[in-house]
Amino acid sequence: MRPNEEATLGRSAKFWDTQRSRSRGFSMVELAVSLSVALILTAVAIPSLMRSFRTYQLNDAAARLSDQLKSTRFEAVRRNTQINCQIQRFGTDWIAWTDSISNGAVDPTEKQILISGFVTLLPSGAPPSSASITSKLGANSTLTTLSGANNTVTFDARGAVSSLTADVFYLGSAASSEFGYRAVILLPSGAVQIWTAQAGSTWQRVG
Repeated sequence: MRPNEEATLGRSAKFWDTQRSRSRGFSMVELAVSLSVALILTAVAIPSLMRSFRTYQLNDAAARLSDQLKSTRFEAVRRNTQINCQIQRFGTDWIAWTDSISNGAVDPTEKQILISGFVTLLPSGAPPSSASITSKLGANSTLTTLSGANNTVTFDARGAVSSLTADVFYLGSAASSEFGYRAVILLPSGAVQIWTAQAGSTWQRVG
């Protein structure tokens, strides 16, 4: 190979390597634009993600409380005896448990749930009016609010509760109403329902 040809090939190889190195990286302007777009998309997505997470927390707490009541009812029927489901507040948290040994205290061996953090058990007056619930349960139906204070639900050997009225546990955030509310309804027969509502709206049954 002649010297001129070698020089030409050398220059071509260097030019090709330079082009490849440029194609493998980003300029500072491109990087800044990419980061800006990513930050904007993240800022837009966060409120939606937070709302979805809060909705999940509400649904989960309502479902767990419903399951706890159903579990206590099943235990009463299985053992053919009266069993209590206890709901008590400990600081800012709530614990609901099946009082299988009937001592009124939480025992590690008893089925229990913890409601804490964003979701809490609310007293009556905070969630929307219960009129839309009672109208669908029946003309003569009334609701007794058991949330917001320590309470006991007693299931007899048939799985029914001693109360002649339907009982309700309201769940939501004590600080904000924007994420809505859930209501766990316990009928005199012992059946359990879950209802949902946004602030200022009517209740709808979801489970």
